[in-house]
Amino acid sequence: MKYRKMPKTGDELSALGFGCMRLPMGENGKVDTDEAVRVIRRGIDGGINYVDTAWPYHDGDGELYLAKALKDGYREKVFLATKLPVWLAEKPEDMDDFLDRQLERLETGHIDYYLVHALNKARWRHAESLKVGEFLDRAKRAGKIKNAGFSFHDGPDLFDAILNAYDWDLCQIQYNFIDRNYQAGEKGLKAAAEKGLGVIVMEPLRGGALVRTVPEDVAKIWRENAPGRSPAQWGLRWLWDQPEVSVVLSGMSSMEQVEDNLEAAEQGYPGNLTETERTAVDKAARIYMDRMAVNCTGCRYCMPCPAGVKIPECFAQYNKVTMLDDLAGAKQFYGVLTKDGGKASQCVECGKCETACPQNIPIRKALKEVVQLLENEN
Repeated sequence: MKYRKMPKTGDELSALGFGCMRLPMGENGKVDTDEAVRVIRRGIDGGINYVDTAWPYHDGDGELYLAKALKDGYREKVFLATKLPVWLAEKPEDMDDFLDRQLERLETGHIDYYLVHALNKARWRHAESLKVGEFLDRAKRAGKIKNAGFSFHDGPDLFDAILNAYDWDLCQIQYNFIDRNYQAGEKGLKAAAEKGLGVIVMEPLRGGALVRTVPEDVAKIWRENAPGRSPAQWGLRWLWDQPEVSVVLSGMSSMEQVEDNLEAAEQGYPGNLTETERTAVDKAARIYMDRMAVNCTGCRYCMPCPAGVKIPECFAQYNKVTMLDDLAGAKQFYGVLTKDGGKASQCVECGKCETACPQNIPIRKALKEVVQLLENEN
């Protein structure tokens, strides 16, 4: 296991972090508690010392499962991260109540890394109205949290705004060799690092989609350049190749995944790839991008949409289907992204977006395809 120093805290965190959003499931459709404990502890025994969960994981019981795994001295071996479900807070004191309940659920006296969860424009506006910065300062003074951060799911302009709105210790972004310009993207990674924040990377394998279904032409690239290296190891090592990345979270749900990732993490240092290997990853990324249904770069020139459609997000999920054959995952994430509005079906065909799009995408037509694919039963 390789370790990286968090810029502001000095903590030496494992390059591989354990994300507890996809714990092992039993035949009854619920988390297999014994297996989850075994898998998490194997990761910790293998050198992982950053463990991440959140209030809503596993139908609200994720923190309880993790607490079981961290008994018997394992809590003292890790830096524990969880997140504030700010969208559920109605008044400032609610945030204090959530934190106190999380401390109870996790059976701990403090949270090492506490993040404001899944920020987008609406949630950040709500967090600001609740004076979330004052809450975080208050929690730090009380010793309930050691470090404060945020996880992010929106565009680059909002990311920059949040980055400069508080003295954060860390941020968490979605980033992988395909999603280099999605949401915060590579620019966000570098901007956060320049400000001295630690950067935690989530969805390094797009929720496993870069591993579950690998196009033969991509598989051939992997075989020719490093026989025996798994697709997961390619994706993880590409991230660790970059010095700005502090921790790469993997949602491991089996012992096989843990062992594979631990093996990869032995090479989890900046500069671990050769130039030839970097070129191979770029070629693989181009193959995936050529399968893209809509050539949307996420530049957001089309935004804001007068009808409230989340145009780049709609296309990102549409592309997930064609690039990764992941219809189920795309539908699930689309539902989350548009829970509070922004669906493709809200389009009123005003055409304003098309006049602003530098890629000349027929956006209105493409949004109808999104509706057919992701909103209709099929």
